[in-house]
Amino acid sequence: HRGAIAAEYVKEHLLRNLIEHPKSITDTKAAIGSKPGPGAGSTAVTAIFVGGRLLVANVGDSRAVICKGGQGITNSDERHIIEDAGGYVMWDEGWRVGGVVPVSRAFGDKLLKQYVVADPEIKEVVVDSSLEFIILASNGLWQVVTNEGAVAIAKRHIWDPEESAKELPNEAYKRETSDNTTVVIVRFLHENSELPSI
Repeated sequence: HRGAIAAEYVKEHLLRNLIEHPKSITDTKAAIGSKPGPGAGSTAVTAIFVGGRLLVANVGDSRAVICKGGQGITNSDERHIIEDAGGYVMWDEGWRVGGVVPVSRAFGDKLLKQYVVADPEIKEVVVDSSLEFIILASNGLWQVVTNEGAVAIAKRHIWDPEESAKELPNEAYKRETSDNTTVVIVRFLHENSELPSI
């Protein structure tokens, strides 16, 4: 948001920094250092499969929706975090921290760093036979498609997650999203997973 510089920086450095400095996950202020510029910011959502568990981490308005047993599971609304820190959140075509930034967690945004943190919100899900798939998407999708709507659209072609991942941004553009849209869908195959008949 507010320019691509922070997104480019995160794309180029996040994975390498997490691998080389795993403690940066818990010390995000040190990880941010002096980069990028004061007004730029970026969001991220990741999912990591570790020993029978799915760890989903979210910073900003990019979001993961997990379809487990036919139901969508997401992370929480965080307006209270900013207000508890003495900041304010106002409505301007969406909730905005200090009337400027539309997220409570983001990389960059140094001018609002007292209220906008880069600490990820983390959700852990046990991977069992009820875990069907996960949708990871940027805000361009979530501005115009509900969690339930995204799950329903993804289920139309879930045997081909790549096709489902193409259909969701197309739907967002039909609904005139005003933000960029990136979607990744990961389907979990279990022993009893139904495959399409050929």
